Amino acid sequence: MIYTAKLMRDKKGYKFLEHMADAYVAAYGKNLAEAFENAALAMFDVMTEVEKVSPKIRDEVEVEAKDEHALLYNWLEALLVKFEIEEMLYSKFKVSILNRTSDGFRLNAEIWGEKFNSKRHTQKVGVKAVTYHLMEIIKKPEKVTLKFILDI
Repeated sequence: MIYTAKLMRDKKGYKFLEHMADAYVAAYGKNLAEAFENAALAMFDVMTEVEKVSPKIRDEVEVEAKDEHALLYNWLEALLVKFEIEEMLYSKFKVSILNRTSDGFRLNAEIWGEKFNSKRHTQKVGVKAVTYHLMEIIKKPEKVTLKFILDI
């Protein structure tokens, strides 16, 4: 089965690419921080209709990693864990710090969402895990594209 969704190129900052079994995402932004924000939004759009997730509850996420690929993995994984443990869906993301440290990279972000409510939040497909398979970070002068696969 091929997982497909409507192409939401310019409006949402990401699109779903064709893949035989999993969700293959291309998220982009004018810089790395914005691309990370759009990657998070795309992940939650795989799970539910993000337009129906109200940004009522504010939370913070901080992740570190040895390189930018691991940082993307850790960022999405931290959000997925919040969903699994706290049953929170998120629809708004603001990366405030994304910088190089002596040990690698660090990301700090504010996230907004609400508790999962089966009456309001349509379940699309469950995301089991973030993967490194086919992960790419493509940097151009005015655009950053992140490609990654979510195991569904």
